[in-house]
Amino acid sequence: MKTNNFSPFILALILSFTSCSKDDDPAPEVVNEEEVITTLEVTLNSGSSTIIMKYQDLDSDGPNEPVITISGNLTSGTTYVGLIRVLNELESPAEDITEEVEEEDLDHQFFYTVGSGLDLTTEYSNFDSAGNNLGTKFNLTAGSASSGSLTFSLVHEPTKPNTGLASAGGETDIQAIFNITIE
Repeated sequence: MKTNNFSPFILALILSFTSCSKDDDPAPEVVNEEEVITTLEVTLNSGSSTIIMKYQDLDSDGPNEPVITISGNLTSGTTYVGLIRVLNELESPAEDITEEVEEEDLDHQFFYTVGSGLDLTTEYSNFDSAGNNLGTKFNLTAGSASSGSLTFSLVHEPTKPNTGLASAGGETDIQAIFNITIE
C-alpha cells in the first residue's frame, strides 16, 4: 500500500489554481428597472390663472378606474406655460419620477395629442441633451371656444428625432387623456 504525503500548503496551492477562474464569474448585469408611475400631473399657468390636470391610478392594472381631475376650463386666446410631473404615490412620501425622466432625457419623450374638435396647439419648451424634444415643459395656446381630448404620453426609449408619437416607437410608460373645454 502506497500513500502520498502532500503537505497542506501544496494541496491548498493546487486547489486555488483549479477552483477559480475569471470565466466562471462574469460581471453582474446592471438592471435599470422601470419606475412605477401612478400619477401624471399637468400644471398650466397663464400668469393670471393656474389650471391643474391630474391623472391618478393607484392600483395600476387593478379593478379601480383612474381618477382624472381638471381644476377649470381654459380661456380662449390664452397661452399657458405647461409643466408635467410624474409621480409614484405608492411611496411615502411620493417619489418624483420627473427627475429621473429629465436625467435620462435621451431615453424619454412626452407627446401631446390633440383630439378632433379641440382648438389648441402645443409647443415643446425643453429638450434632451442631444437637442431633441423632451417635453416635461411646454407651451399651450388655447384657440377658439371648443372641447375635446388632450392626451399626454410618456414614451421610454423612443426613436429620436421623430415626427410624433406614431413614428416614435419605444414603450409607453404612462398615457393620460383629459377632456378639455376652452371658453
